[in-house]
This record gives sequence, structure tokens and C-alpha cells, in this order.
Amino acid sequence: MAISATQMRPGMIIKHNNELHTVFAVEHRTPGNLRAFIQAKLRNIRTGAMFEHRFRSPDPIERVIVDEIKMEFLYADGDDYYFMNMENYEQTMLKASVLGDAVSYLIPNLEINVSFYDGVAVGIELPGTIELTVVETEPGIKSATASSVQKPAKTETGLVVYVPPFINEGEKIRVDTAEGAYLGRA
Repeated sequence: MAISATQMRPGMIIKHNNELHTVFAVEHRTPGNLRAFIQAKLRNIRTGAMFEHRFRSPDPIERVIVDEIKMEFLYADGDDYYFMNMENYEQTMLKASVLGDAVSYLIPNLEINVSFYDGVAVGIELPGTIELTVVETEPGIKSATASSVQKPAKTETGLVVYVPPFINEGEKIRVDTAEGAYLGRA
């Protein structure tokens, strides 16, 4: 199934140069007077090698159809992340090295699709947006309204997102999983 490069998301499985790769990170870049491009960090499933590749925005990407099973994220134990099949309650463990940047969006009880290829778990597909709680940020300014000024905020998963000045600790925010960007209050 062909998709455009702009539709790539962390956790997807794609075919690139006749090899299967997991998409680790996706960054949409628009340099000054040049055409926009997608900088993707890929991991070869067979060899485990990591590399970055630049795709033009309209480039067709072959997304590999894998068996997807709806699972619930249970907990993390060091570099091991445990998921439970919602139908038969079997647990599957994935390493942080397989999940890549997707670990920054995993919160307990999050329902996601885990991708299996030839019976082996090879990655996950995150939802488009996720709600995270801000655990650490500078104090908010009472009269602050939405402006171009932003401050860093650390979420419950350790992900740092730039948010407007009126966001305070303890608030829930919506975050785009493709770019890791603040979208609004939850």
C-alpha cells in the first residue's frame, strides 16, 4: 500500500530499498527557499541498523501490511515494555530499541495496535494525538494569552514539549505523535 512521505508516523513498518524498516522518528522540514522534505530515522528490521533518510514530500512510500493486534500498554520495566492482547490476555514484551521514539508517548492503559510480521512483534502504531499530563514547567503567567512565546514542559513520560505560557503543572495537554508538538489543552 503506497502512502505519501508526509503520512509516515513513528512505529510504522515500511519497505525501503526492498528491506523492511521501522520508522523511528519523522521530522517535516521546510528550509527557507527550498522545497519541503521529510527527514526520517529508520531501523532495518532484519539487521537492526539505524540510519536517516530524506524523502521528498510527494514521494510514494510502500507501507508494509503486517498483522495488527489491538493491545493495551501495561507498564515499562527498564528497557522492556509490556503489552496485553485485549482478547486473550496474552502479554507481549518489546524492547525500547524496537519502539524508538514511540516510548515517549506510552502511558499505562493506552490502547494501540502492535504490528506482527511472521509472528514476531516488530513495532507499534501510535494514535495521531495523545493526552499527556504536564509534570514540570515554569509557572504560568496569569494574563498570558496565546502568543508566539513558548516554554518547555516535561510530560509524565519524560517527553519535553514546547507549550504556551499559560500552561501549568498538572494540566493535561494534547500532543501530536508525529511531530511531538503541542496541539492544545485536553
